[in-house]
Parts: sequence; structure tokens; C-alpha cells
Amino acid sequence: MPCGQPESGGTAAPARYVLGVDVGSTAVKCHVYDRAAAVRGSSCRKVESLYPRPGWVELDPEVLWSQFIGVIKEAVQAAGLHMRQVAGLGISTQRATFITWHKKTGKPFHNFISWQDLRSAELVNSWNRSLLLKVIHVIFTLLHFLTGNDRYLAPSFLTFSTHQTSMKLSWVFKNIPEAAEAAKKNNCCFGTVDTWLLYRLTKGSVYATDYSNASSTGIFEPFTKCWNPTLSNLLSIPMSVYPPVKDTSFNFGSADSEIFGVPVPITSLVADQQSAMFGECCFHPGDVKLTMGTGGFWNINTGGNLYASKRDLYPLIGWKIGDEVVYITEGCMSDVGNAIKWAQDINLFTNVDETAEMARSIADSQGVCFVPGFQVSVNDPYLCASFMGLKPTTSRNHLVRAILESIAFRNKQLYDIIVKKVHIPLQTVRADGGVSNNSFVMQMTSDLINKKIEKPTNTDMSSLGAAFLAGLASGLWTDKEQLKKLRRIEAVFEPQKDLEEYRPAMDTWMHAVKRSLHW
Repeated sequence: MPCGQPESGGTAAPARYVLGVDVGSTAVKCHVYDRAAAVRGSSCRKVESLYPRPGWVELDPEVLWSQFIGVIKEAVQAAGLHMRQVAGLGISTQRATFITWHKKTGKPFHNFISWQDLRSAELVNSWNRSLLLKVIHVIFTLLHFLTGNDRYLAPSFLTFSTHQTSMKLSWVFKNIPEAAEAAKKNNCCFGTVDTWLLYRLTKGSVYATDYSNASSTGIFEPFTKCWNPTLSNLLSIPMSVYPPVKDTSFNFGSADSEIFGVPVPITSLVADQQSAMFGECCFHPGDVKLTMGTGGFWNINTGGNLYASKRDLYPLIGWKIGDEVVYITEGCMSDVGNAIKWAQDINLFTNVDETAEMARSIADSQGVCFVPGFQVSVNDPYLCASFMGLKPTTSRNHLVRAILESIAFRNKQLYDIIVKKVHIPLQTVRADGGVSNNSFVMQMTSDLINKKIEKPTNTDMSSLGAAFLAGLASGLWTDKEQLKKLRRIEAVFEPQKDLEEYRPAMDTWMHAVKRSLHW
């Protein structure tokens, strides 16, 4: 039966299923979940990024829209269901990727600008070196000292990075006259991927985002839970462009019936990492989630307390459901899955499942180090991706092992920062994302941090988290205790080697990272 077509005869089946859609950096996925959180149908389409100039990364909004609608229809059809059996749609999206469009026509002023985009690098460096930023640091340092209020801590060490939406949005208004002109007349809408999809699904009748997505832009103040007027004025971004912010699990309205044949309730919008954390049932302070997908993310539930760190880690809103606001602290690294995909593209291996065995087939990387283009303890958009220590005897296995080791080493760096700066007892680490299927990376990470790591049966946690949140809002599930009982663990990795066995290799790798800075 074609998806979205009416059933012939009989009474409509009750709405007992939820959809979890994950709009990621490399793929758009949709899973259909039943009340037991079992996957009844799935669909996936590859996301094609555009690279119009060196360092620029964009997404075509019309192509993304087509993929989004396509995977939903395909997944429901694969499940053998009708759209009217869907109780709620939950949408998890990559964070900080954004678009602006004309409020009256709905026409975008540009493609989606990806979180990976580096077009604001010069603007970022200029601001970070500016006298004005130094003055801001001094003022807020004094305010924090005098009041003891952590609200003033983050601005006291404010630095900009290319991953933040703020600088790229400032770039838009400086370089795209149509957007700037529309903003002056209050006719410009800004939205992350979730906001734009909601706008399209409701034919322009609903314009909103949720707290998790808003807090991930770097423009939303997590302490006051408002768009930051000081930062916006500083960067010449009109306050009129921002959408209203709603709960994460919430009835946002319904998709227009012309799209799916029936009005489908949209009951959750959530940022991908926060969604994965919810899917892993990290509901309590000290719960830790490690996602290794396109990028790598460590998230710690800090409960009702907003933790501000001076560098490396940053505070976010995990989710807001009614009166409950859960805060998280995050450390991140980019180019995790991307590095492995690149290695496959240049034929270092055929199937990604081979890589763990390739790494184990040799005793070590023979001194070969791989430095991906990511950073944790440095704010350097010019970090150079590189292989170092190559020899005539270097084989594909050595190169693959070096790539996998680099992921585990950076996991160790981030974990050490978390232990040092987040004064909350850490619970078991729960891993997800495509790279969590790599047993070499998982075991090495467990050894390095001397901590047990759980891997769920289903590693598409962003989809599941969005579905959980949608199901709570639509009544499919009643509370988080019910969700905890639905968790399924496939494997547990426990420490097997002492950290000192890895020390020489990690020291060599850290030396290689230093050599790759400021390229």
C-alpha cells in the first residue's frame, strides 16, 4: 500500500507507533518504533555536502527536504503501516547548521551553512585578538569575582570558534545584502535544521525551535534561557531573526495533510547529541554518553546545575520537559567517522568492519601517527590533518591502526578534562554512533580511561531519543522510568590493559599533534 494513501474499508488502526528521524551530517535516517521501542521499519539516505569554496561546507535545502520526506514515507511503508497509525514524529537534527529565509516568501537567502564550515575563520581570529573582547573578559571577570554568580563566568573567558553559529550568522549579514535588508524590515527568519523542517512541514504556520537546539547555537544564554541580546548586538545580529523556543517534548502542531495524506503530529524537536543522550537513558547527574559518529562528543548530565568551564567543555541545555530543565556539559572533537570514511575512500580498506581486525593484526602502529583536523585543547582552525612517522615498511594496517588509535587518544584527552573539571561522580559510559561498532576503538578507549563502556544493541541513539521524546508527548509512553526498562545492551567493554602500556604511543601522538598546529 503506498504510504500516505487511505486504507480501503474498515476502521483506522490506532496510533501506536512513533517516528524518530535523525538528520545527521552524513545521512538522514528514519526508524519506526513500536511501544516496546523495537524498530518496525527503517529508511536511510545519504546527505551530500556541497563545497563551493575551500573551507565552505553547505547543504542544499531542497535536497535535504526531499530526503527528509522520502525516508519518512519509505520507513512507514517498510513497516507495513499507514501514516494515521503514527502517534508522533520526533526530529533529531545536526546542531549549529543553519539557514535564513524571507518571512513572507519562505525563500532561503542561501544554502544551509554547516557546523563544519570554516568561512568565518578570519572573523573568528579577528575577534579573538580584539581589544574589545579583552575588555569584556575583564568586566565579566570582575562581575564574577564580586557576585560569585556563575552566569558571569562564561563571558569572562568568551572566545569564538568556527563551529559556533554566531560568527557565521554575523558573516551572513555582512556578506548577503538581501538577508541584511530583510532583517532591517523584520522579514528575515533564522533557523537551525529543526526550525526550518518544522516551518516546511506546517506550510509556514509554525516557527519555533526547542531549548536543546537553541542552546547549541552559542547565541542562546543557558542561564537565562533567552537569546543573548548582548552577544547579538556585539555581532550586529538583529534580535528579530530568532525563533520562539519551546519544550523539547512538546506538541508543535501537525504536518500539513498534503505532505503525508494525513496530519501527522510533530511532538519533539531535539539536537542530535542531546537526543542520543536521552536515547541512552542518561537521565541522572553523572551519567555519561560518548557518541562517535561524524564527530565525537562526550556529554555529562549535570542535572539542574549549569556547569561553566573555562575552556574545552561548555554547558548546554540537554532537554526541557514541562518544569524539568536538564543541563549537560559537553566536550567535542570533529572528524571521527569522517577520518575513517576518508581512509575507505582512498582504498586503505574495503569494508569498515575490517578495520578492527586490521589494527589487531599488528603489535603497534610502528611509530606512525595520524592527526585528524580536530582540536580539543587548542582553538586552531588551521590545524593540519597529517600522517607522521611513515617508513618504507609502513603498511595499510599501520595506517588504519594509526587512525583508530587517534580516536582513542582523543577520547582519553577529553575524558581527563572531564574528570578534572566536572566535580560530579561519573557513572558508566554509554557509547553510540557508527564508530562504537569498532571493537578496537571501544576496547582501547576503555583501557585508556580505565572505565567500563556499554554499547547498546541499536547504535542509532539520536533517532531513538527523538522517538522517546515524541512518544512521551503523544502518550505512547508515560514516563522515563518506563523508557529505562526498554534499554538493550549488546556489549560491555571493560579495561584489559594498563594505561602505561599505551604511554609511549600516546606521547608520540601528542608530539605529532603539536607539529600540526597553526598550519
